[in-house]
Amino acid sequence: MTAPSDGPLLSLRGVGKRFGPVTALSNVDLTVRAGEIHALLGENGAGKSTLIKVLTGVHERSEGEMFFAGQAIHPRSPKDAERAGISTVYQEVNLLPGLSVAENLLLGRQPGRAGFVNWGGVRRHAREALARLGLDIDVDAELGTLSVALQQMVAIARALDLKARLLILDEPTASLDEKEVAELFRIMRRLRSEGMAMIFVTHFLDQVYAVTDRITVLRNGTLVGEYLTQDLPRLALVSKMIGREVNDMAGRAADLPPPDDSAPAVVEARGLERRGAIQPIDLMLRRGEVTGLAGLLGSGRTETARLLFGIDRPDGGEIRVRGEAAKIQSARDAVRLGLAFCSEDRKGEGILPNLSIRENLILALQAKQGVWKTVQRSEQEALCRHYIEALRIKTPDAETPIKNLSGGNQQKVLLARWLATRPELIILDEPTRGIDIGARAEIEALIGRLRADGLAVLLISSEIEEIARNSTRVVVLRERRRTGSVEGDAITPPALMRAMAGASEGGAS
Repeated sequence: MTAPSDGPLLSLRGVGKRFGPVTALSNVDLTVRAGEIHALLGENGAGKSTLIKVLTGVHERSEGEMFFAGQAIHPRSPKDAERAGISTVYQEVNLLPGLSVAENLLLGRQPGRAGFVNWGGVRRHAREALARLGLDIDVDAELGTLSVALQQMVAIARALDLKARLLILDEPTASLDEKEVAELFRIMRRLRSEGMAMIFVTHFLDQVYAVTDRITVLRNGTLVGEYLTQDLPRLALVSKMIGREVNDMAGRAADLPPPDDSAPAVVEARGLERRGAIQPIDLMLRRGEVTGLAGLLGSGRTETARLLFGIDRPDGGEIRVRGEAAKIQSARDAVRLGLAFCSEDRKGEGILPNLSIRENLILALQAKQGVWKTVQRSEQEALCRHYIEALRIKTPDAETPIKNLSGGNQQKVLLARWLATRPELIILDEPTRGIDIGARAEIEALIGRLRADGLAVLLISSEIEEIARNSTRVVVLRERRRTGSVEGDAITPPALMRAMAGASEGGAS
């Protein structure tokens, strides 16, 4: 890799950002040098997006200093940042898909006189801007007709044409396939050799070690540290991102049964894939077992669940339910086949806040039965009494609006919603996120009862210890593909961390 110059191009010192009483960033430093690709890493809520928005003028910082090319800067809009020499390319390109490539490249800067655009000059300039990156794209093509990868290349070409000296690439590879990622990396290396500085935000560790020079890690809005990529082993990087050392992690629950290969499969996925989301994956989800999905953010955990439940359409592979090929084209199909899915987005995709506990609880059962077979009010009330008692939902009564409950009790109502459908497989995506310790313990106990009752459970959690405590088998995902599995007593937090990092403790690659 090209050695970056010694002097910093960008220097942030003690940067903080508050939104009312909430502190999103606190005392964060960041140094980026010319001729350097600098990874900005952290799990959900680490502060990466907020830091980028402060740097690009979307948010005004609450404290701290920012210097660019030796000058103090205080951008109050993305235009201010662009004028200073800082441009951002997002996963979803922020250009105009209905205009041509050339029009997007020179938007607001078209050459001409007396109000007339010199279209020949526009096209010529656009070709020259693309040629700098070694790209041969039809400049008259409508941007929206191009692949996401090519749209990103156009966005990079536009940023360079605006004389950017620092390029922020925010999750640029999230929707790209391997060939497209390789092409993006070719361009990034070319720009680095020309002295461009880049901040690269990604969840993919393989990509970090393939293309970056330095790494800055954030956690919970604070700085963990800055490291030379070549000096930071992968396992150490994962530990810094999640905030736990391997030796500090709690062990496996003692009462979990061993995996049973003779147990019948409720759902089997064979070669299930979706472009830009998950590489072909095989899964066997058996009765009376909890299968954990372990992986860092962006590894493909939720994407796999959405494919199984019919929320997203696969590009290949098949799903078999109880041994028979199944065509799951919607969540309703999945429910009718005996599948259930508790989303990680409890507020956005789970509860209907202004409806009562009763109305929230019976939604999935009503959908399963269809519009012509209404769940009788007496049955609704009986279900509510049963699950309020069984799951210890703290509420005055079933008619209480669900928005008045704590997060843990809302989560219990959502679990009750799906259990009322009598599923054979329940997919739990981050079932304990954002709830207190007591409610977490109760939900984990419920997972154990579901397993003992013969349900198949697919458990997704970013908490490695939660996966280890509750799973009879664990499938490990990394970089959108299945990379291995761990079973029985071999399921320990250290073993899962090493598998997620994709390396032994001693090396970076």
